[in-house]
Amino acid sequence: MKTVRILALALALAPLAGCLEVEQHPPWRAGEYNGKPDNLPQQAYYHNDRLAWNAAIANRNQLQNEYERTSP
Repeated sequence: MKTVRILALALALAPLAGCLEVEQHPPWRAGEYNGKPDNLPQQAYYHNDRLAWNAAIANRNQLQNEYERTSP
């Protein structure tokens, strides 16, 4: 009888398990995001030089090319 009571209590409280979810949406003020703007990678690492960023990505991709790494 005791297990039936515990099971009934657990079943009754199960729908309330999701009620403690914290709000995860970013804060908005006056229709705009109220937070720190994120820099693009080329702004953070290459002083806003997009060509240097693209060259670094192309070089990294070329080093991962198996046809270029193997010798015939």
